Amino acid sequence: MPKKLHVFVENKPGRLESVTEVLYKNGINVIAFTIQDRGDFGMLKLLADKPDQAYLVLADKGFACAVKEVMMVVIKDKPGNLYKLTSVLLRHKVNIVDAHGFVIEPGKKGVCCLELAETKGVKQLLEKEGFSLMDEEKLAGLLL
Repeated sequence: MPKKLHVFVENKPGRLESVTEVLYKNGINVIAFTIQDRGDFGMLKLLADKPDQAYLVLADKGFACAVKEVMMVVIKDKPGNLYKLTSVLLRHKVNIVDAHGFVIEPGKKGVCCLELAETKGVKQLLEKEGFSLMDEEKLAGLLL
């Protein structure tokens, strides 16, 4: 299952640069990221080609971070498909803890990165409903 990295950073100039420098110097590529403001601190959430290695090198440099398993759901990039995905999850009482998305091919394909409270049976449910899921290998392949 793909993984997402959460990095807690002080909300001040230079902290994001220091995280990205560590990743760069260790040959880790960032595929997608979001930043959430939490007052004096922020949370950087990122998808990387080597999430476990990213965690280790950042933790070694003193960054507070965590690795979370996520489901990467591929959806068509057209109006209504995010609604279709969230409706399926609601009908089956699947709780979305955290989510973000991005477009891979405009007008064709997007990805929803979902952290779920419970994942048991969700992969099969989504595939039955016509969605496909991206594994770590396919996620890293986005960089090619």
